[in-house]
Amino acid sequence: MMALIILGGLLLLLLTGAPIFAALGLTSLIITVASEGHIDAVADTVFAKLNNTHLTVIPMFAFMAHVMIRSKVVDHLYEAANAMVRHVHGGLGVATVLACTLFAAISGSSVATALTIGSSAIPHMKRFGYRDRDSYGVIAAGGTLGILIPPSAPLIIYAIVTEASIGALFLAGLIPGIMMALIFALYCMANAARQPEQKREPWIGWGHCLAALRRAVWALLMPPVVLGGIYLGIFTASEAAAVGCIYALAVGAGIYRNFGLRDLWQTAYETVRTSAMLFMILAAAAMFGHAVTIVRLPMELVETVVGMQIGPLAFIIAVMAVIFIMGMFLETIAIILITTPIVFPVLLQLGIDPIWYGILLMINLELALITPPVGMNLFVIKGITDAPMAEVIIGTAPYVALMTTGLVIVLLFPGIATWLPRMAGFG
Repeated sequence: MMALIILGGLLLLLLTGAPIFAALGLTSLIITVASEGHIDAVADTVFAKLNNTHLTVIPMFAFMAHVMIRSKVVDHLYEAANAMVRHVHGGLGVATVLACTLFAAISGSSVATALTIGSSAIPHMKRFGYRDRDSYGVIAAGGTLGILIPPSAPLIIYAIVTEASIGALFLAGLIPGIMMALIFALYCMANAARQPEQKREPWIGWGHCLAALRRAVWALLMPPVVLGGIYLGIFTASEAAAVGCIYALAVGAGIYRNFGLRDLWQTAYETVRTSAMLFMILAAAAMFGHAVTIVRLPMELVETVVGMQIGPLAFIIAVMAVIFIMGMFLETIAIILITTPIVFPVLLQLGIDPIWYGILLMINLELALITPPVGMNLFVIKGITDAPMAEVIIGTAPYVALMTTGLVIVLLFPGIATWLPRMAGFG
């Protein structure tokens, strides 16, 4: 009953339009005052959560992403992807998925991926006979890969809340992310084969392909530089973020030569805004975790689950169903911060791998980005095309089924997510 009251009150605040940090903080303060009669421990709780060197990855990865976005690397990425696969059935769709995958590995943002790739890809797809709904769907779904493919802000938030290894989570997201991209690409090819009105561009030859790859090579090297260093043990996640910032500046200012001092100022400003927002949310999440611990909510949930003798698989399925429903109404970071402090102790009690659960959570949050009524990528596509929302939703419907399939695959075969981190020595 206590859980329902707390979650109900929090959801009510969020649905009124209150910012995430305000809803979490207000709910936490009410619970703390009602339980303890004072808020003396709140400041210590917030300080303990934010006094963490791992938090430095947030502004650094945000800075890296903004530099690469302002350097307009997407033009080179999309050109290279299109050159390689333009001649196959659904080639433009496959190229779009490939470009989304590569850009997600640079920006770490699903919304930025959908917005940036969509602006370039949608007009091009329309010129070659793609139905509007098909182009909307592949951009909206491809954009969600920013949550799963590192460096991902939601993965970092989950790692900080659970004190899991950021490097392990980054590596865990790679294979599932590539798997989801492959599923999307195969669907684009199968869907195009049923629509002869979709034109296939001619093969332009290896010379042109190599030229396009050469122009994009510096952008393509970003993920291997950052993640390869983590995988090989050369540097930590924080050091990888710093290396990524230096690399992004070198590429934008020194190689592409389209990143100047004014861009640096704007990038720094956007980085501060993004980081401040996330730090405020993390502070409120620390308060919320403290509040639910005071009322013994996680412990009671553990005792209830143990008493009901629910197995790990049944528990995960139930949690995924609840998160899927929450994803229809709430923003992704809000879902992480609301559910994780409550669910995490049960995961440990049942012996569920937090890394595996984190990847399942990310795939579910991908679904949240394209499921109405509050799917952020749906609004992004509508914003850049001015298309009817119904048309955008219809276009993304097949990808909801594809993502659900991917979620089930990772659920049934945990090694897809856990094999790479274990190979890298993360346990």
